[in-house]
Amino acid sequence: MLIRKGVWQMRWAQRLVLACVIVWPCLPGSMARAEGSDDRQQLLASVHVHSTASTGELTIDALAERAEQLGLDVFGIGEHHRPDLIASSPAVVLSAIAQRTNKIRLTSAVTVLSSDDPVRVFQQFSTLDLLSNGRAEIMAGRGSFIESFPLFGYDLHDYDELFEEKLQLLLKIRSEENITWRGKHRAALNNQGVYPRPFQEKLPVWIAVGGSPNSVIRAARLNLPLAIAIIGGMPQGFVPFVDLYRKSLNEFGHDPLPIGINSPTYIADTSQQAQDEHWPHYEALFSKIGKERGWPPTTRHQYEAQCSEKGALLVGSPQQVIDKILYEYELLGHDRFLAQISMSSLPHEKAMHSIELFGSKVAPVIRREIESKNKN
Repeated sequence: MLIRKGVWQMRWAQRLVLACVIVWPCLPGSMARAEGSDDRQQLLASVHVHSTASTGELTIDALAERAEQLGLDVFGIGEHHRPDLIASSPAVVLSAIAQRTNKIRLTSAVTVLSSDDPVRVFQQFSTLDLLSNGRAEIMAGRGSFIESFPLFGYDLHDYDELFEEKLQLLLKIRSEENITWRGKHRAALNNQGVYPRPFQEKLPVWIAVGGSPNSVIRAARLNLPLAIAIIGGMPQGFVPFVDLYRKSLNEFGHDPLPIGINSPTYIADTSQQAQDEHWPHYEALFSKIGKERGWPPTTRHQYEAQCSEKGALLVGSPQQVIDKILYEYELLGHDRFLAQISMSSLPHEKAMHSIELFGSKVAPVIRREIESKNKN
């Protein structure tokens, strides 16, 4: 279905859009790249569907296909340039997923625009948009991981300047077929066409932020929808950012735009089961990242505090996750919720069960409750 200008914004305002974002490891059920295997074997093993009696493993396109069958609205893949996370090109992976799905929207989560070429980003996601009949979205961010900056020859001192310049160029390409442009960090363009053009009239671009007021104001200034990552702390602490975004939109003379919330999510049949299954993989991932960044080790006590009623982690039974999503909705009044499911070392059958519960037990109740609230 071709989505024309204005309809896309209205669509998000009707109900809480429910999405699944996958943090995808090098191999299913593996935290690290296997010794002695080449990247082609790794990628083929990860992208193509396989299911075996011995492991019960299911791969990324199977997860996306099941998410669509369960009625979820959006499926996202993050961009990483690390040995333990193989999805360095979300558009390529999402293009493979597009061939297995029909309705679910496909987004990066995020595209590290600061270290990429806006021309290539636009071309790749336009190609995805054509392959998927108008289901592609770009979630552009500065990136919480920095491996891509030295990899592509960029100076971290230019972290914000790179993003501002490249975002401006991406938006210009989105609006104009032939581009004349000059900047500091990329070769100039002189009335050059950028192809292919997308299936949608205007390729959706969201701005992803962590906790920077300047990033929130930038999204409002550029009249772009906002995606906020709440991966730690308390959701209550993000209310000022949502208020700032809405206030800034008004001050810049723009109409209200959608807001998305991205939170780590893991659902099991009971609360204790969810925490016991999720904690070892959460601890392994964050201890690894923490060691790289000089953070102290993550403790079970800290983890359980984050899983509490007002914490950032949506880990628990279906009812607990329902309660927390509705709690966040009361606080933030957002339009889209993205459940970030980290595969890391988590067995795929458990990740699949979590998605099953999200789609079959959580999503229907959330939609019903919010629709009822909006009617009143």
